[in-house]
Amino acid sequence: MRIGVSSTLTVYHDGQFWVGMFECVENGKLSVCKTVFGAEPSNEEIQRLVCDHWNRLRFTRPVMHEVVAKVAANPKRRQREASRELRQRGPSTKAQQALANEREASSQTRKADAKARHESEKREQFERRKEKRRQKHRGK
Repeated sequence: MRIGVSSTLTVYHDGQFWVGMFECVENGKLSVCKTVFGAEPSNEEIQRLVCDHWNRLRFTRPVMHEVVAKVAANPKRRQREASRELRQRGPSTKAQQALANEREASSQTRKADAKARHESEKREQFERRKEKRRQKHRGK
């Protein structure tokens, strides 16, 4: 059994803050974590984040991700492709989709929890009113 793990960190400026997008592909499943740096991070800050705080990063649930293997025989061509990808690469669309799915899932669970809490509060209020009516009735 062969396990393939690949991690990518893309640091970009979103117009207001510097953002780091971690993409981790493990066995064909993509999970993503977004970190906001604020000011432009130095290389030391990025290394410290990756080395020391990797376990604290909250990745999304894994989603299926097909790995496209490009094989270029010419090393100069590989270098050109790598530099071209570095120039134009932002966070991948798959990563953005995974983050959106995670936001949607957390929103749904938050709404369900709020609804359950609201229902239990209504039930408790009703029970209090019922008990109060009972107490008034007993008093007569």
